[in-house]
Amino acid sequence: MTLNVAVVQFAPAEDKAENLAEIERMLRRAADLGVRLAVLPEYAVFTAPAMDDRFVDSAEPLDGPTVSRLRALTTELGLSVIAGVNETAEGGRIHNTLVGIQDGEIKAVYRKVHLYDAFGYKESDRVLAADPETPDLLDVDGFKVGMQTCYDLRFPEVSRVLVDAGADIIALPAEWVPGPLKEYHWNTLVRARAIENTVYVLAADQSAPTGAGNSAVVDPMGIAIATVGEAPGLGTAVVERDRIEHVRKVNPALSLRRYRVAPAGA
Repeated sequence: MTLNVAVVQFAPAEDKAENLAEIERMLRRAADLGVRLAVLPEYAVFTAPAMDDRFVDSAEPLDGPTVSRLRALTTELGLSVIAGVNETAEGGRIHNTLVGIQDGEIKAVYRKVHLYDAFGYKESDRVLAADPETPDLLDVDGFKVGMQTCYDLRFPEVSRVLVDAGADIIALPAEWVPGPLKEYHWNTLVRARAIENTVYVLAADQSAPTGAGNSAVVDPMGIAIATVGEAPGLGTAVVERDRIEHVRKVNPALSLRRYRVAPAGA
């Protein structure tokens, strides 16, 4: 069993119409290449240089025009899409939300749990953190896909919960903000999450100026089988069920572990 996948890297800005046009262009290219699952970056439909009221003013409900356009594209192009959106929330803030869209419908939703209050940034000024809950998994051609967002990558228990729920693939949209050692952290942690969970990781970052790029598809042994450098682009690869099964036979780390993950305070 195989699945053609893609990580989509570009630099969304403040014009939602232009962002959607770029997303459509890249999804059409992915569909032409036979891709069945495309992962877009975090904040794919609107990004500003600073976390301020622009994120709130640009937000939409999940039944708004932006997600509706993405839903229509999945129907037209025959592929599944995971995208980061600014979702309207209460109290003058937003949810940093991932939507898994398939056959014109929202089939999975993830709202970011760990907000990026680090390296001089304060995402919580405008974003509500979601409580941990049972993950929604997207089923794409027999592969189970779990979702997490950017800063969640620094918390290995997030990925482990997805794998415990049955994920074969972890989709990781990000706006991994550039800075000293940030590319090193990104590349190291993406591979670590794949290796320790024996899953594929589809890491889709924004490109400059708001992201560090380096999007990648990483296999269960931590091998990058598709990469995108610093510029906008598309990284495509084939995910293989046999590869997951082989790695889990060679390295049965999931079955040998003696700890379980539970939400803080549980």
